[in-house]
Amino acid sequence: MKNKAITSRDVDFAKWYTDVVKAAHLASYTNVKGCIAIEPNGYAIWEKMQAILDKKFKELGHVNVQMPLLIPENLMKKESELVEGFAPEVAWVTMGGSKELEERLCIRPTSETMFSDYYATHVKSYKDLPLLYNQWCNVLRWEKETRPFLRSREFLWQEGHTIHATKEEAEEETRRMMDVYKWFHHEILAIPSITGLKTDKEKFSGAEYTLTNEALMYNGVSLQAGTSHYFGQKFSSAYGIKFTNKENEEEYAYQTSWGTTTRMIGGLIMVHSDDKGLVLPPKIAPKQVVIIPIGNDERVLELSEKINKELSENNIISYIDKTDKTPGFKFAEAEVNGIPLRIEIGLRNLENNEITFTRRDTSEKINQNININILEYVKNLLETIQKDMYERALKRRNELTFEARNLEEVKKIINTQPGFIKADWCGSLECELKMKEINGIKSRCILEHEKPLTGKCVVCGENAKHLVVWGIQY
Repeated sequence: MKNKAITSRDVDFAKWYTDVVKAAHLASYTNVKGCIAIEPNGYAIWEKMQAILDKKFKELGHVNVQMPLLIPENLMKKESELVEGFAPEVAWVTMGGSKELEERLCIRPTSETMFSDYYATHVKSYKDLPLLYNQWCNVLRWEKETRPFLRSREFLWQEGHTIHATKEEAEEETRRMMDVYKWFHHEILAIPSITGLKTDKEKFSGAEYTLTNEALMYNGVSLQAGTSHYFGQKFSSAYGIKFTNKENEEEYAYQTSWGTTTRMIGGLIMVHSDDKGLVLPPKIAPKQVVIIPIGNDERVLELSEKINKELSENNIISYIDKTDKTPGFKFAEAEVNGIPLRIEIGLRNLENNEITFTRRDTSEKINQNININILEYVKNLLETIQKDMYERALKRRNELTFEARNLEEVKKIINTQPGFIKADWCGSLECELKMKEINGIKSRCILEHEKPLTGKCVVCGENAKHLVVWGIQY
């Protein structure tokens, strides 16, 4: 049954999204324009994301650090591409107390500057390398149009910044971290994504090249969900990061950076959720199972406690809803908050020697004998839910992935049903900008290991260099 507080997804997708964010108490608007308050339910998802990614980063040898929030203007100006790329989004501090500052301080939109400044004084020899650093922090970008999680002026993220002695090692790191983001989306978030190379126009300011992880939302709009950048020696030459190599010669170091943000919460909502509210894959759900005792019969409460204890002691995050609310209200609350599995126990269940399990992703109710191995059953059911959610998202993405051989086909697709559009490209900026004239279509990524469809550019008809995925974006 549809939640009355939530607009239908198929009627007004933008309103539906905002309604889910509010109804599930993920975030709320504040009196700071363009900035949101992330509420406990939303922050719990981010904490789970942090925990899983942080563990993976550390398994790969990374350590966490913290760099300053404020960046002196003179340091920002050392890498001209970075300054130009972020200039429209930068917020500046000009006063300290009641005194005007001698030099403006930028509130970090990203931290390449401070990491490079740090490396310049701490890297001396190849023996110091590599340094594999990651930072969990907030950043500020003066966005014109904002939407909770998807695009806000202040947001939370992680930014990895690594420095290496060789080009090969730095490039290996760049690709390795993109593989981590792809793994996280596929295995944990149950979101099928594609990875590839950004065009020069769309790459990160100051990067030699950028790899991107792109996901497709339910409505066919794409979402950039993690990027990894190879800087080569651009920043090290700008900031004077030199080291003595094994041949006792001085050279500039090689750098990378990579990051992903609370935008992933928006992706979770727009890929999986429905008109009842939030739907979460079990692997990322802060609460995986809710047990709802119906009535106050002692036998019902005892069984609820027993099941909760067994699940909790075996790494399944479960809880009993003991609030003084009606069963129907508890069911609806569990649905809107996206709890993957609901266990219902009442006197009627006991009389019939059964327990009712309700899947959040499909709303399917399953009655099972009371004597089954609850732990094994719940484990298997959660795994099935995770797998099924991924398969449904993959099916949807594939249904909304199209091929175009000329501009007329591109226009027809984008005006009928947006999605990923595979089309050949000659590599020219002129043709890339021509595509953007069609409803703001942008190149999402170059598919590095796939051959062109026809060998002719979708725009100009000249020989194509790449097969590109195009689409409109958040």
